[in-house]
Amino acid sequence: MANILIVDDEEAINELVKLNLKLVGHVCDQAYDGKEALKMLENNRYDLILLDVMLPSISGFDMMKQIKDTPVIFMTAKDRIEDKIQGLTSGAEDYIVKPFEILELIARINIVLRRNKTENVVFQIGDMVMDQESKVVRYKEEVVDLTPQEYSLLEVFVLNKNLALSREKLLELAWGYEYEGDTRTVDVHVQKLRKKLGLEEQIKTVYKVGYRLEV
Repeated sequence: MANILIVDDEEAINELVKLNLKLVGHVCDQAYDGKEALKMLENNRYDLILLDVMLPSISGFDMMKQIKDTPVIFMTAKDRIEDKIQGLTSGAEDYIVKPFEILELIARINIVLRRNKTENVVFQIGDMVMDQESKVVRYKEEVVDLTPQEYSLLEVFVLNKNLALSREKLLELAWGYEYEGDTRTVDVHVQKLRKKLGLEEQIKTVYKVGYRLEV
């Protein structure tokens, strides 16, 4: 769980990002212009800032000159290479262009939090404990021997907990873009995870969609 400040003057995007980040366990504050965001930074400590570039009063690029020791991911509609270079050379950790998939944003957030060691790498649900640093999984205190593919699928569920993921999206995230297989292989691996880790009630089947790890 991380404490994240979302700075975006587009209310719909700000709310959508907050909703999805709360689902996966983060705590979020919101600001809608640069001055408001800087005032919040004076009074609060954040693990990460999601920052738009085109903001009222103070632009995201100008805000970067005043942000100290807090990782920043730009999320903006400015897609010119010059803007990306300016954003990254200003000290931001990443730069994502709107419109983006929320799962891509979550993945980038996880990378930045791990890089800055602000994300807890141990995840527990029921009797299952997963250490993402050592890649060891235990069930009822006993180490469980997962195949690399089973572990990859479990990690995707954990990083995107409480979000409904289609079988196609699970194939993309856990098997890779180049995987060309039947989506039934997802069902087989989900059944194995449920059985090995006692997650029959936690990995929910989402009708006509796919699966969700419910926490």
